[in-house]
Amino acid sequence: MVRENAAGAARHNPLSAAEFAAIGDGHIAYVKPILSQELNALFPQAPELEPGLELFALLGADGSPIVVADTREALIESAREHELVTVSLH
Repeated sequence: MVRENAAGAARHNPLSAAEFAAIGDGHIAYVKPILSQELNALFPQAPELEPGLELFALLGADGSPIVVADTREALIESAREHELVTVSLH
């Protein structure tokens, strides 16, 4: 992003976290592999599961949790139904 400084000269600044999150809000969702013991940190209302299960969380551009699934394919399909473009987090 190009911004002007006080003297009017153009300078390149990285986006703030809020600006970056707003770019994809409602359009981009992130697929994040998680373990079952991490589930309640993202989804407090979720039931307790046995530890060590591999799950996938769909997160909004701002990091807010949307849905969780046991397969990447189910998560991608859910995102597609809500017209969200998915990207992976590692």
